Amino acid sequence: MSSTAEDQSLGVMSRNAYRRWAEAQPRGRFERIDGQVVAMAPERASHADRKALAWLALRRAVAEANLPCHVYPDGMTIEAGEDGDYEPDAVVHCGGKLPGDAVVVPAPLIVVEVLSPSTRANDLTRKLVGYFQVPSIRHYLIFDADRPRVIHYRRRNGSQEFDTRILTAGEIRFDPPGMVITVEDVYAT
Repeated sequence: MSSTAEDQSLGVMSRNAYRRWAEAQPRGRFERIDGQVVAMAPERASHADRKALAWLALRRAVAEANLPCHVYPDGMTIEAGEDGDYEPDAVVHCGGKLPGDAVVVPAPLIVVEVLSPSTRANDLTRKLVGYFQVPSIRHYLIFDADRPRVIHYRRRNGSQEFDTRILTAGEIRFDPPGMVITVEDVYAT
């Protein structure tokens, strides 16, 4: 179950204070949502499978399209506005591989979250708003952990408007950068 800064008596943190605090933690994964630290719960097997298959499908699609992009698994940070530091389950960055010591993905193009009981509300609301504060993000995918269902938010031509599609099968197209995965790729058994 996730817990907020109130549960941990941390209060609202700036990005720099949060980074210093997070680096000092002996274990666990955290995000900062609306300035509040949120601890991420241990993952269920279905969640781990889904995020691994999403990462793999995106990586294959980048390779097949011969794109100058890199797909990172969870653990990399997306800075969303002043009050958000999110760790999506996968992220696509185009324009070259990041330095080995990077912890932040600048100019992410595609972000992926897999729903879990403890993160569902944030992924569908606060993080949706936060991700689309990042001008480079064109696609936000939310995968259900337990059944084939994907919500694909796609930004319209660099505006703050986006289209929403809910898919249970078939192709998910990403333009830009010009690649395709399928729902079946991520829900393979």
